[in-house]
Amino acid sequence: MACSSVVKLNAASSSWTAGQKSVVNQRPGSASRFPARRVSVVRAGSYTDELIKTAKSIASPGRGILAIDESNATCGKRLDSIGLDNTETNRQAYRQLLLTTPGLGEYISGAILFEETLYQSTTDGKKFVDCLSDQNIVPGIKVDKGLVPLPGSNNESWCQGLDGLASRSAEYYKQGARFAKWRTVVSIPCGPSALAVKEAAWGLARYAAISQDNGLVPIVEPEILLDGDHPIERTLEVAERVWSEVFYYLAENNVVFEGILLKPSMVTPGAEHKEKASPDTVANYTLTMLRRRVPPAVPGIMFLSGGQSEAEATLNLNAMNQTPNPWHVSFSYARALQNTVLKTWQGRPENIDAAQQSLLIRAKANSLAQLGKYSAQGESDEAKKGMFVKGYTY
Repeated sequence: MACSSVVKLNAASSSWTAGQKSVVNQRPGSASRFPARRVSVVRAGSYTDELIKTAKSIASPGRGILAIDESNATCGKRLDSIGLDNTETNRQAYRQLLLTTPGLGEYISGAILFEETLYQSTTDGKKFVDCLSDQNIVPGIKVDKGLVPLPGSNNESWCQGLDGLASRSAEYYKQGARFAKWRTVVSIPCGPSALAVKEAAWGLARYAAISQDNGLVPIVEPEILLDGDHPIERTLEVAERVWSEVFYYLAENNVVFEGILLKPSMVTPGAEHKEKASPDTVANYTLTMLRRRVPPAVPGIMFLSGGQSEAEATLNLNAMNQTPNPWHVSFSYARALQNTVLKTWQGRPENIDAAQQSLLIRAKANSLAQLGKYSAQGESDEAKKGMFVKGYTY
């Protein structure tokens, strides 16, 4: 590993925390043995205290994130699966069903919204952000502009959206958003190439710095796709490499670790691998990776489901919370919270109450998993169905 050290100063608490490397005090005349170290000091900005408070609020016991930030095109695919047209009215109706579910705040601490949803209201005229705030749920916003081909790579992608991000983030903050999400991806079957890993890490770091500068807690999400037939050991190897790069560039960009959240993939075999890993195995490999790469200063690890079945994602999360962790280990699920809900609703007003109950059941199950108290007894067959889609895009 490289010898350069990164030391972070949290000015809000005046405490020092070390990053991946430790600082070696150099004695006079020892330059030939120890090269000069570069020390990067993170100074508190105008939002630092608020960022730390927001991150801690989202990373609160027994709660996680509801991700409903699908693009209009992806939301249209979901609606099409139940026979509904992809119109703003139908998208608004579905999101209203989710965001006005009574009691949701008991299990959900944050909700990631698409830009359209951030500015929408209920049919009664109440802003969606106010619906969330009334239940102590922090509104968040997807800020990336999607994936495009990465020239010079092995058929890999990079995430666009840095242009104009500062001004957009400032507007999102005014609208009530307090955290942000940026999703980039890494493909194991495609390498991943050093270029793709560095591009993903650098883009995430620049986004995180810009978000914090505008009052938004950044969710850092380099999704390692499930695509492939590789074993779990290969996933661990790639995950460690990716997260090492990510934290190096986060430090280079003076990001306050106490004011971020992570949204990693669980360490699993490729979706097409011949052997499926048990929840205990997934937990062991995933926590090993996190302990090796993630500083304890980070308040929360909010896992993505990545195409796992509803029950599978919950079981794996529960296994990771059987022993104490240095961070809040929780969920940021989209399909693994919404799949049964959508199928229950079917676009019919008379099914809204039943659909909201379905959401509460899944949210409560994952709340219990965050506390390490979940049991799969009584789970429906629908909840056990896998949702992996090869080459899935948002």
